[in-house]
Amino acid sequence: MRITNNMMLHNTSLNINGNKVNVLDLNSQMTSQKKIQRPSDNPVIAIRSLRLRSSLSKISQYYEKNIPDVESWLETSETALKNMNKILADVKNQCNTGANDYLTEDDRNTILKGLTALKDQLYAEGNADNAGRTVFTGYKTSSKLTFMTDENDTSYQIRQNFTYKDVDEFTYYSGNVDMPNTADEVLLTDNIPEIDKAAFDRIRLAYDKIDSIESLSYSYGGDTVTFDSGVPNADGSMTYTATGAAGTVTMTVYDTEDDWAAANDGIKTIDPGEMVLIKSTGDLIMGSDISEELKSNQADFAINYQKTGFEKGTLRPEYYYNCTDVSDLSNQIEYTKFDENGNKIYEDISYTVALNQTMKVNLQADEIFDMSIYQDVVELTDTVQAAINAHDKVKRLEEMQNQDQYADCKEQLQMWLDAAKKEASYADKRMTDQYSAGIGKFEKYIEKLNIAYTEVGARGDQLEMTEARMSNQQMTIEDLKSSNEDKELSDIIIEYTAAYNAYTASLMAAGKINQQTLLDYI
Repeated sequence: MRITNNMMLHNTSLNINGNKVNVLDLNSQMTSQKKIQRPSDNPVIAIRSLRLRSSLSKISQYYEKNIPDVESWLETSETALKNMNKILADVKNQCNTGANDYLTEDDRNTILKGLTALKDQLYAEGNADNAGRTVFTGYKTSSKLTFMTDENDTSYQIRQNFTYKDVDEFTYYSGNVDMPNTADEVLLTDNIPEIDKAAFDRIRLAYDKIDSIESLSYSYGGDTVTFDSGVPNADGSMTYTATGAAGTVTMTVYDTEDDWAAANDGIKTIDPGEMVLIKSTGDLIMGSDISEELKSNQADFAINYQKTGFEKGTLRPEYYYNCTDVSDLSNQIEYTKFDENGNKIYEDISYTVALNQTMKVNLQADEIFDMSIYQDVVELTDTVQAAINAHDKVKRLEEMQNQDQYADCKEQLQMWLDAAKKEASYADKRMTDQYSAGIGKFEKYIEKLNIAYTEVGARGDQLEMTEARMSNQQMTIEDLKSSNEDKELSDIIIEYTAAYNAYTASLMAAGKINQQTLLDYI
């Protein structure tokens, strides 16, 4: 085969160009320390790289963003629960003190101040937020759990359900000594009230100071008794009448307990087959017969009522009940907490923390804060205040006995003092009983809170294990990605040096090809 000069030049050019390309590729690798610069360089590496990068992107999203968000949310919840636990423990300690039979005036004042302070911060922890999102309000993360100011014009229609288990016994005290201020008033002994007490079963609504009852019903054994329309009485009360399997039942609605007592010659009493509802306290009080009937038959209750005006720090009803905000009649807002079958509608907020693994981060308010806590603290506060007021009356009447202006009415003054002492004795007994009962109640509230606290802790432990796994997976994928894409600089330098030497040698060889031709031998 005849080799021409053009053939030699062509092949030499190809070889030089190939070496230049090799040097260029290695130069690019040296600059980027990557095996390939474009997918066409090595499709296998390119496809594997895409898969590894996609996996690493997902893992980084879980490990660097989602998991820290969950940690932050759980830490916020845990702190709020811990603070709430301390508040409830403080209330329980006040109950331990208040249950003492031998309290001084200073003791009562100390308890009152302590409870008043605790009442103000009772539900404040429920407004804890994480990055601007309230953690205990379900999907309504932009809203607060409590009313942040006194809202006197805000009005809700609230639908609340109870069972026979919510019926408990409560002692009602009648008679309140109105202090006489002159000798003439002391002589009016007919104004001395009868001091009495009686225990009745009751159901306590979530809110006090309600406006009206829209409807009330109870049912058992397929029979439902409904009170849905009342007849006004001359004293301002309303009487509702309903008929069920057990006969006719009457419910009378009074504004206050004093109105209830006034309608019964100053005594808070109730007929065995009657019910009484007090709007100022939110108490549905039952006579002995109707109470026994409802408890023995395990009755369910449904009460629809309207309340206008909410104090700062009060829990908002939409987080606990089906209700309607009717503050603006032209723009009513309905909230649904339970479906038509009475099942709770859950508003779970979940994060994806790993492939095919999600974690619920939120607890809803009703899983933590019982609506009864506030009412219990209010009753405890009112009880100690009543005891303070009663003992103040006794003290003032004893002082009046030593004043000359009452020298001619000592017998009548003693009658006032005896009544005041009886009121004080009853107030002390009521305080002791309620604070003793409060110990058990707040133990249950703390127990419920501890269950929530434990659940948050368990989620934190689970998250910690997931975080460790994601950290290991991230490192593993990064190593695989690096092994697939990256090249050691020392290896590149060795290869580059060899390639550059080859390129230089090819140039030297090419320079000698045309130094001699056939013409040199002619």
